[in-house]
Amino acid sequence: MMNDYVQPFLFDELDIRGALVRIGPVWQQLLAGRGYPAPVAELLGEMSATTLLLGSKLKQAGRLTVQLRGNGPVSLLVIDCNERLHIRGMAHCAEQVEAGSAPDLLGHGQLLLSLDLPSMREPYQSIVPLDGNSIAEIFEHYLKQSEQLPSRFFLASSPDGAAGLFLQKLPGADQRDLDGWPRIEALASTAKADELIGLPAEALLTRLFSEETVRVFDAQAVIHDCPEDWDKVRSMLLSLGRDEVESVLREHGEVVIKDDLCNREYRFDAQAIGALFHDTPDGTPPTLH
Repeated sequence: MMNDYVQPFLFDELDIRGALVRIGPVWQQLLAGRGYPAPVAELLGEMSATTLLLGSKLKQAGRLTVQLRGNGPVSLLVIDCNERLHIRGMAHCAEQVEAGSAPDLLGHGQLLLSLDLPSMREPYQSIVPLDGNSIAEIFEHYLKQSEQLPSRFFLASSPDGAAGLFLQKLPGADQRDLDGWPRIEALASTAKADELIGLPAEALLTRLFSEETVRVFDAQAVIHDCPEDWDKVRSMLLSLGRDEVESVLREHGEVVIKDDLCNREYRFDAQAIGALFHDTPDGTPPTLH
């Protein structure tokens, strides 16, 4: 059984769709070596679950990047995933962060959503003010404005895992059953955090919606994807130009490029920089660390 997945489902008789996401090992990989304070990790886990639920709706190759930027102790949350649900993410925050609501932690700021598809000449971007007392409310408000479809997120995050339950009311729902949407919302709201994170998808759906007809579709695996990309970093340094790169080298003794999304550093010593600009005295290959 998969530990990291998105499980879509549909209430056939109600015209309500939904999905359940759960990440365990992937969540541990995303947090490894980060040292985030607990309130920051909780926000990042809820946002990871939300972004995966949105990303699972991609029907073609593409990349979805979601950012929350604010002036609070948590200044930035970024989660990025593609149509195959390969995910990476990060947070920027103060060293000490006290527990609080999303507005307490994020302050005033913006939600930025970017969708990059090969069929587009340039990425689609949407920027809206942060509006809501939780990660769930922020994204519910965003979807209400952007899709005009009532949506609900029920999210949970702990050191062991992150999870989310997503519901969306389709246009024909009221014609099917006027009471359907409020009934499903009320049932979903009874889900406890440990159930969202720990119960298998079908067991959770059965517990929440035992008297409803739920059609479950194939689950999609979630993968933490942060491969090294030296070629991309070398290209970036070449684009900066030799003078600027060698100025950094003279000042610091090496050039260090930090990849915050993947929590990785790329280090170039003098020999590596010389080789990059085709100028090593003895033609030896660069030393990379």
